[in-house]
Amino acid sequence: MKFTQIAVIVASSLLLACTNTVSGKAQVTAEAVKTESSVTTQTKAPVTSQVKTASKVSTAVPAQTAVNKGSFESYAASLKQEALQKGYDQTLVNEVFASLRHYQSAVVADKKQPEFTETLDTYLPKRVSKQRIALARKYYKEHHKELEAIGQKYGVQPRFIVALWGLESSFGKIMGNYSVPSALATMAYDGRREAFFKSEFFLALDILQQGHVKLADMKGSWAGAMGQSQFMPSAFMSYAQDGDGDGHINIWQSRTDAFASIANYLKTRGWDNSQTWGREVKVPKTFDFSYVIPKGSKDRTQWLEWWAKSERSLAAWQRLGVRTTEGKALPARDLKAALVMPDDEQGRVYLAYSNYQTLMHWNRSYYFVTSVGYLADLIVAEDKA
Repeated sequence: MKFTQIAVIVASSLLLACTNTVSGKAQVTAEAVKTESSVTTQTKAPVTSQVKTASKVSTAVPAQTAVNKGSFESYAASLKQEALQKGYDQTLVNEVFASLRHYQSAVVADKKQPEFTETLDTYLPKRVSKQRIALARKYYKEHHKELEAIGQKYGVQPRFIVALWGLESSFGKIMGNYSVPSALATMAYDGRREAFFKSEFFLALDILQQGHVKLADMKGSWAGAMGQSQFMPSAFMSYAQDGDGDGHINIWQSRTDAFASIANYLKTRGWDNSQTWGREVKVPKTFDFSYVIPKGSKDRTQWLEWWAKSERSLAAWQRLGVRTTEGKALPARDLKAALVMPDDEQGRVYLAYSNYQTLMHWNRSYYFVTSVGYLADLIVAEDKA
Protein backbone atom coordinates (compact mmCIF):
# COMPACT_ATOMS: atom_id res chain seq x y z
CA MET A 1 0.00 0.00 0.00
CA LYS A 2 1.49 3.30 -1.08
CA PHE A 3 -0.30 5.65 1.28
CA THR A 4 -0.19 5.70 5.06
CA GLN A 5 -3.31 4.79 6.94
CA ILE A 6 -3.64 8.36 8.07
CA ALA A 7 -3.53 9.65 4.51
CA VAL A 8 -6.19 7.19 3.49
CA ILE A 9 -8.50 8.25 6.29
CA VAL A 10 -7.97 11.92 5.51
CA ALA A 11 -8.71 11.30 1.85
CA SER A 12 -11.81 9.30 2.70
CA SER A 13 -13.24 12.13 4.75
CA LEU A 14 -13.22 14.26 1.60
CA LEU A 15 -14.60 11.74 -0.78
CA LEU A 16 -17.72 9.94 0.12
CA ALA A 17 -19.84 12.25 -1.82
CA CYS A 18 -21.31 13.30 -5.05
CA THR A 19 -23.64 16.18 -4.22
CA ASN A 20 -23.73 19.91 -3.62
CA THR A 21 -26.41 20.19 -1.02
CA VAL A 22 -26.99 22.89 1.54
CA SER A 23 -30.43 23.32 0.07
CA GLY A 24 -30.97 19.64 0.62
CA LYS A 25 -31.16 18.85 -3.08
CA ALA A 26 -29.08 16.00 -4.40
CA GLN A 27 -26.89 17.86 -6.84
CA VAL A 28 -24.02 16.33 -8.76
CA THR A 29 -20.73 18.18 -8.42
CA ALA A 30 -17.47 18.13 -10.32
CA GLU A 31 -15.57 16.81 -7.35
CA ALA A 32 -17.69 13.67 -7.04
CA VAL A 33 -17.46 14.50 -3.37
CA LYS A 34 -20.51 14.83 -1.14
CA THR A 35 -20.27 18.44 -0.03
CA GLU A 36 -22.32 21.48 0.80
CA SER A 37 -21.82 24.87 -0.78
CA SER A 38 -24.04 27.70 -1.96
CA VAL A 39 -27.79 27.63 -1.54
CA THR A 40 -29.72 26.79 -4.67
CA THR A 41 -33.26 25.92 -5.65
CA GLN A 42 -32.29 23.64 -8.49
CA THR A 43 -31.34 20.01 -8.49
CA LYS A 44 -30.22 17.34 -10.86
CA ALA A 45 -31.55 13.86 -11.22
CA PRO A 46 -30.75 11.46 -8.37
CA VAL A 47 -27.10 10.77 -7.71
CA THR A 48 -27.36 7.14 -8.76
CA SER A 49 -28.37 8.12 -12.25
CA GLN A 50 -25.50 10.52 -12.78
CA VAL A 51 -22.40 10.46 -10.59
CA LYS A 52 -22.84 7.08 -9.01
CA THR A 53 -24.19 4.83 -11.68
CA ALA A 54 -23.72 6.21 -15.15
CA SER A 55 -24.24 2.95 -16.99
CA LYS A 56 -23.71 4.10 -20.56
CA VAL A 57 -20.01 4.55 -21.21
CA SER A 58 -18.71 6.65 -24.04
CA THR A 59 -16.27 5.15 -26.43
CA ALA A 60 -12.73 6.46 -26.21
CA VAL A 61 -12.52 9.91 -27.74
CA PRO A 62 -9.59 12.15 -28.60
CA ALA A 63 -8.45 13.95 -25.48
CA GLN A 64 -9.12 17.65 -25.26
CA THR A 65 -6.13 19.66 -24.20
CA ALA A 66 -6.31 20.78 -20.57
CA VAL A 67 -4.66 24.02 -19.56
CA ASN A 68 -0.90 23.58 -19.08
CA LYS A 69 -1.11 19.79 -19.40
CA GLY A 70 -0.79 19.01 -23.06
CA SER A 71 -2.59 15.95 -24.37
CA PHE A 72 -4.22 13.27 -22.25
CA GLU A 73 -1.65 10.83 -23.59
CA SER A 74 1.24 12.93 -22.28
CA TYR A 75 -0.53 13.37 -18.96
CA ALA A 76 -1.04 9.60 -18.71
CA ALA A 77 2.65 9.08 -19.49
CA SER A 78 3.61 11.30 -16.57
CA LEU A 79 1.20 9.38 -14.32
CA LYS A 80 2.85 6.15 -15.43
CA GLN A 81 6.29 7.39 -14.49
CA GLU A 82 4.96 8.48 -11.12
CA ALA A 83 3.42 5.05 -10.59
CA LEU A 84 6.71 3.34 -11.34
CA GLN A 85 8.55 5.71 -9.00
CA LYS A 86 6.07 4.80 -6.26
CA GLY A 87 7.03 1.16 -6.70
CA TYR A 88 3.97 -0.35 -8.30
CA ASP A 89 4.50 -3.66 -10.07
CA GLN A 90 5.70 -3.16 -13.65
CA THR A 91 3.23 -5.71 -15.05
CA LEU A 92 0.31 -4.01 -13.30
CA VAL A 93 1.42 -0.58 -14.44
CA ASN A 94 1.73 -1.74 -18.05
CA GLU A 95 -1.70 -3.34 -17.95
CA VAL A 96 -3.45 -0.34 -16.40
CA PHE A 97 -1.83 2.31 -18.56
CA ALA A 98 -2.36 0.33 -21.75
CA SER A 99 -6.07 0.41 -20.90
CA LEU A 100 -6.37 4.13 -20.06
CA ARG A 101 -8.91 6.07 -22.09
CA HIS A 102 -10.08 9.68 -21.91
CA TYR A 103 -13.81 9.84 -21.29
CA GLN A 104 -15.15 13.09 -22.66
CA SER A 105 -18.59 12.09 -21.43
CA ALA A 106 -17.22 12.15 -17.87
CA VAL A 107 -15.97 15.70 -18.37
CA VAL A 108 -19.36 16.74 -19.71
CA ALA A 109 -21.19 15.06 -16.81
CA ASP A 110 -18.84 16.71 -14.32
CA LYS A 111 -19.56 20.19 -15.64
CA LYS A 112 -23.26 19.77 -16.31
CA GLN A 113 -25.42 22.30 -14.50
CA PRO A 114 -28.74 21.69 -12.69
CA GLU A 115 -31.65 21.72 -15.09
CA PHE A 116 -34.85 21.73 -13.09
CA THR A 117 -36.34 22.48 -9.70
CA GLU A 118 -36.89 19.60 -7.29
CA THR A 119 -38.66 19.30 -3.96
CA LEU A 120 -38.98 16.35 -1.63
CA ASP A 121 -42.52 15.85 -2.90
CA THR A 122 -41.19 15.30 -6.43
CA TYR A 123 -37.87 13.70 -5.47
CA LEU A 124 -39.05 10.94 -3.11
CA PRO A 125 -41.57 9.29 -5.46
CA LYS A 126 -38.82 8.90 -8.06
CA ARG A 127 -36.04 7.78 -5.74
CA VAL A 128 -38.24 5.64 -3.54
CA SER A 129 -40.63 4.34 -6.16
CA LYS A 130 -43.16 1.58 -5.62
CA GLN A 131 -40.93 -0.79 -7.58
CA ARG A 132 -37.88 0.05 -5.45
CA ILE A 133 -39.88 -0.40 -2.25
CA ALA A 134 -41.13 -3.79 -3.44
CA LEU A 135 -37.63 -4.92 -4.40
CA ALA A 136 -36.18 -3.68 -1.12
CA ARG A 137 -38.74 -5.71 0.84
CA LYS A 138 -38.12 -8.73 -1.37
CA TYR A 139 -34.35 -8.68 -0.94
CA TYR A 140 -34.65 -7.89 2.75
CA LYS A 141 -36.59 -11.12 3.19
CA GLU A 142 -34.46 -13.19 0.80
CA HIS A 143 -31.19 -12.21 2.48
CA HIS A 144 -32.56 -11.87 5.99
CA LYS A 145 -30.25 -14.42 7.62
CA GLU A 146 -27.15 -12.93 6.04
CA LEU A 147 -28.25 -9.38 6.83
CA GLU A 148 -29.02 -10.22 10.44
CA ALA A 149 -25.57 -11.71 10.96
CA ILE A 150 -23.89 -8.66 9.46
CA GLY A 151 -26.19 -6.30 11.33
CA GLN A 152 -25.35 -7.91 14.65
CA LYS A 153 -21.63 -7.91 13.92
CA TYR A 154 -21.48 -4.22 13.06
CA GLY A 155 -24.36 -2.88 15.12
CA VAL A 156 -26.42 -1.63 12.18
CA GLN A 157 -30.07 -2.38 11.46
CA PRO A 158 -30.30 -4.45 8.24
CA ARG A 159 -33.01 -2.25 6.75
CA PHE A 160 -30.52 0.63 6.44
CA ILE A 161 -28.00 -1.63 4.72
CA VAL A 162 -30.64 -2.63 2.18
CA ALA A 163 -31.81 0.97 1.72
CA LEU A 164 -28.30 2.20 0.92
CA TRP A 165 -27.65 -0.81 -1.32
CA GLY A 166 -30.85 -0.11 -3.22
CA LEU A 167 -30.36 3.62 -3.60
CA GLU A 168 -26.67 3.50 -4.49
CA SER A 169 -26.63 0.70 -7.05
CA SER A 170 -30.22 -0.48 -7.52
CA PHE A 171 -29.44 -3.56 -5.43
CA GLY A 172 -26.19 -4.23 -7.26
CA LYS A 173 -27.70 -4.00 -10.73
CA ILE A 174 -26.43 -0.55 -11.79
CA MET A 175 -22.84 0.08 -10.74
CA GLY A 176 -21.55 2.03 -13.74
CA ASN A 177 -19.57 0.74 -16.72
CA TYR A 178 -16.67 3.18 -16.75
CA SER A 179 -13.19 1.78 -16.19
CA VAL A 180 -12.36 3.26 -12.78
CA PRO A 181 -8.68 4.00 -13.53
CA SER A 182 -9.63 5.69 -16.80
CA ALA A 183 -12.41 7.70 -15.16
CA LEU A 184 -10.11 8.88 -12.37
CA ALA A 185 -7.29 9.72 -14.79
CA THR A 186 -9.76 11.67 -16.93
CA MET A 187 -10.99 13.67 -13.95
CA ALA A 188 -7.43 14.34 -12.76
CA TYR A 189 -6.45 15.50 -16.24
CA ASP A 190 -9.50 17.75 -16.44
CA GLY A 191 -7.90 19.60 -13.58
CA ARG A 192 -10.57 21.07 -11.32
CA ARG A 193 -9.72 18.60 -8.54
CA GLU A 194 -6.50 17.14 -9.83
CA ALA A 195 -4.91 16.37 -6.45
CA PHE A 196 -8.02 14.58 -5.21
CA PHE A 197 -8.48 12.44 -8.30
CA LYS A 198 -4.76 11.64 -8.59
CA SER A 199 -4.88 10.39 -5.01
CA GLU A 200 -7.92 8.27 -5.86
CA PHE A 201 -6.18 6.96 -8.99
CA PHE A 202 -3.20 5.65 -7.05
CA LEU A 203 -5.48 4.16 -4.40
CA ALA A 204 -7.23 2.33 -7.23
CA LEU A 205 -3.82 0.92 -8.18
CA ASP A 206 -3.39 -0.20 -4.57
CA ILE A 207 -6.68 -2.08 -4.75
CA LEU A 208 -5.61 -3.78 -7.97
CA GLN A 209 -2.14 -4.60 -6.67
CA GLN A 210 -3.63 -6.15 -3.53
CA GLY A 211 -5.65 -8.46 -5.78
CA HIS A 212 -9.14 -7.54 -4.63
CA VAL A 213 -10.49 -7.18 -8.18
CA LYS A 214 -9.29 -7.61 -11.73
CA LEU A 215 -8.79 -4.56 -13.90
CA ALA A 216 -11.49 -5.69 -16.33
CA ASP A 217 -13.99 -5.85 -13.46
CA MET A 218 -13.04 -2.55 -11.84
CA LYS A 219 -16.00 -0.61 -13.15
CA GLY A 220 -17.79 2.38 -11.71
CA SER A 221 -19.38 5.76 -12.30
CA TRP A 222 -17.86 8.52 -14.40
CA ALA A 223 -16.42 9.97 -11.18
CA GLY A 224 -14.88 6.68 -10.02
CA ALA A 225 -17.45 5.51 -7.46
CA MET A 226 -17.25 1.72 -7.43
CA GLY A 227 -19.28 -1.41 -6.90
CA GLN A 228 -22.53 -2.20 -5.16
CA SER A 229 -21.77 0.29 -2.39
CA GLN A 230 -20.44 2.94 -4.79
CA PHE A 231 -17.29 3.63 -2.77
CA MET A 232 -14.52 5.83 -4.06
CA PRO A 233 -11.11 4.09 -3.78
CA SER A 234 -10.23 5.92 -0.56
CA ALA A 235 -13.52 4.83 1.01
CA PHE A 236 -12.76 1.30 -0.11
CA MET A 237 -9.39 1.43 1.63
CA SER A 238 -10.92 2.80 4.83
CA TYR A 239 -14.22 0.94 5.12
CA ALA A 240 -14.53 -2.01 2.70
CA GLN A 241 -14.77 -5.45 4.29
CA ASP A 242 -14.23 -9.08 3.30
CA GLY A 243 -17.69 -10.15 4.37
CA ASP A 244 -17.60 -13.63 2.85
CA GLY A 245 -14.12 -14.45 4.15
CA ASP A 246 -12.55 -15.44 0.82
CA GLY A 247 -9.48 -13.25 1.34
CA HIS A 248 -10.57 -10.56 -1.13
CA ILE A 249 -12.78 -7.51 -0.80
CA ASN A 250 -14.97 -7.56 -3.89
CA ILE A 251 -17.77 -5.00 -3.62
CA TRP A 252 -18.54 -5.55 -7.30
CA GLN A 253 -19.39 -9.25 -7.34
CA SER A 254 -19.83 -10.21 -3.68
CA ARG A 255 -23.11 -9.09 -2.19
CA THR A 256 -21.88 -10.10 1.26
CA ASP A 257 -18.77 -7.95 0.92
CA ALA A 258 -20.97 -5.03 -0.14
CA PHE A 259 -23.32 -5.52 2.84
CA ALA A 260 -20.43 -5.74 5.30
CA SER A 261 -18.73 -2.71 3.77
CA ILE A 262 -21.88 -0.58 4.04
CA ALA A 263 -22.38 -1.68 7.63
CA ASN A 264 -18.74 -1.03 8.53
CA TYR A 265 -18.92 2.45 7.07
CA LEU A 266 -21.95 3.30 9.20
CA LYS A 267 -20.43 1.75 12.32
CA THR A 268 -17.13 3.56 11.83
CA ARG A 269 -18.90 6.88 11.38
CA GLY A 270 -20.79 6.51 14.68
CA TRP A 271 -24.01 4.62 13.95
CA ASP A 272 -26.25 3.92 16.97
CA ASN A 273 -28.49 0.90 16.39
CA SER A 274 -30.60 1.73 19.45
CA GLN A 275 -32.37 4.42 17.46
CA THR A 276 -33.48 5.25 13.95
CA TRP A 277 -32.57 8.15 11.63
CA GLY A 278 -35.31 10.69 12.35
CA ARG A 279 -39.01 11.31 11.86
CA GLU A 280 -41.24 13.71 10.00
CA VAL A 281 -43.07 16.08 12.35
CA LYS A 282 -45.40 19.07 12.44
CA VAL A 283 -44.69 22.48 13.94
CA PRO A 284 -47.22 25.10 15.10
CA LYS A 285 -48.05 28.11 12.93
CA THR A 286 -46.31 30.37 15.43
CA PHE A 287 -43.13 28.28 15.44
CA ASP A 288 -39.79 30.10 15.70
CA PHE A 289 -37.86 28.84 12.65
CA SER A 290 -34.55 30.03 14.08
CA TYR A 291 -34.45 26.61 15.77
CA VAL A 292 -34.03 24.97 12.36
CA ILE A 293 -30.53 24.16 11.06
CA PRO A 294 -29.86 26.97 8.54
CA LYS A 295 -28.69 26.43 5.00
CA GLY A 296 -25.55 27.67 3.35
CA SER A 297 -22.88 26.07 5.54
CA LYS A 298 -19.43 26.28 3.97
CA ASP A 299 -18.40 22.78 5.07
CA ARG A 300 -19.32 19.85 7.29
CA THR A 301 -17.65 21.41 10.31
CA GLN A 302 -19.88 24.46 10.15
CA TRP A 303 -22.93 22.30 9.51
CA LEU A 304 -22.17 20.31 12.66
CA GLU A 305 -21.82 23.56 14.62
CA TRP A 306 -25.26 24.59 13.43
CA TRP A 307 -26.55 21.12 14.28
CA ALA A 308 -25.30 21.55 17.87
CA LYS A 309 -27.20 24.85 18.17
CA SER A 310 -30.42 23.24 16.95
CA GLU A 311 -30.15 19.98 18.89
CA ARG A 312 -32.27 19.54 22.03
CA SER A 313 -34.21 16.80 23.78
CA LEU A 314 -37.49 15.43 22.48
CA ALA A 315 -39.10 16.83 25.63
CA ALA A 316 -37.80 20.28 24.74
CA TRP A 317 -39.16 19.99 21.20
CA GLN A 318 -42.46 18.86 22.68
CA ARG A 319 -42.58 22.05 24.79
CA LEU A 320 -41.92 24.09 21.64
CA GLY A 321 -45.05 22.62 20.06
CA VAL A 322 -43.48 19.99 17.79
CA ARG A 323 -45.75 16.98 17.26
CA THR A 324 -45.87 13.81 15.16
CA THR A 325 -47.43 14.05 11.71
CA GLU A 326 -50.62 12.70 13.29
CA GLY A 327 -50.63 15.53 15.81
CA LYS A 328 -49.67 13.29 18.73
CA ALA A 329 -47.06 13.82 21.43
CA LEU A 330 -43.46 12.97 20.61
CA PRO A 331 -42.07 9.67 21.99
CA ALA A 332 -41.18 9.79 25.67
CA ARG A 333 -37.57 8.80 25.10
CA ASP A 334 -34.36 10.37 26.32
CA LEU A 335 -33.16 11.34 22.86
CA LYS A 336 -31.79 14.49 21.34
CA ALA A 337 -32.64 15.71 17.87
CA ALA A 338 -32.01 18.64 15.57
CA LEU A 339 -34.63 20.16 13.29
CA VAL A 340 -34.19 19.92 9.51
CA MET A 341 -36.31 21.53 6.79
CA PRO A 342 -35.02 20.58 3.31
CA ASP A 343 -37.61 22.74 1.52
CA ASP A 344 -37.74 25.65 3.96
CA GLU A 345 -40.82 26.75 5.87
CA GLN A 346 -43.35 25.53 3.31
CA GLY A 347 -41.92 22.01 3.10
CA ARG A 348 -41.57 18.93 5.26
CA VAL A 349 -40.08 19.13 8.74
CA TYR A 350 -37.89 16.43 10.31
CA LEU A 351 -36.50 15.75 13.74
CA ALA A 352 -33.07 14.30 12.96
CA TYR A 353 -31.34 11.92 15.39
CA SER A 354 -27.63 11.21 15.65
CA ASN A 355 -27.75 8.59 12.88
CA TYR A 356 -28.82 11.37 10.56
CA GLN A 357 -25.34 12.83 11.00
CA THR A 358 -23.81 9.52 9.92
CA LEU A 359 -25.95 9.40 6.79
CA MET A 360 -25.01 13.02 6.05
CA HIS A 361 -21.37 11.94 6.18
CA TRP A 362 -22.13 9.29 3.54
CA ASN A 363 -23.80 11.91 1.34
CA ARG A 364 -24.30 15.44 2.63
CA SER A 365 -27.69 15.92 1.03
CA TYR A 366 -30.92 16.31 2.97
CA TYR A 367 -32.72 14.77 0.02
CA PHE A 368 -30.47 11.71 -0.13
CA VAL A 369 -30.60 11.13 3.64
CA THR A 370 -34.36 11.49 3.65
CA SER A 371 -34.66 8.94 0.84
CA VAL A 372 -32.49 6.45 2.77
CA GLY A 373 -34.50 6.84 5.96
CA TYR A 374 -37.80 6.82 4.13
CA LEU A 375 -36.99 3.60 2.27
CA ALA A 376 -35.55 1.94 5.39
CA ASP A 377 -38.77 2.69 7.26
CA LEU A 378 -40.94 1.36 4.46
CA ILE A 379 -38.98 -1.89 4.26
CA VAL A 380 -40.25 -2.96 7.66
CA ALA A 381 -43.02 -0.39 8.18
CA GLU A 382 -41.54 0.61 11.49
CA ASP A 383 -42.57 3.76 13.30
CA LYS A 384 -40.44 4.25 16.36
CA ALA A 385 -38.07 6.82 17.76
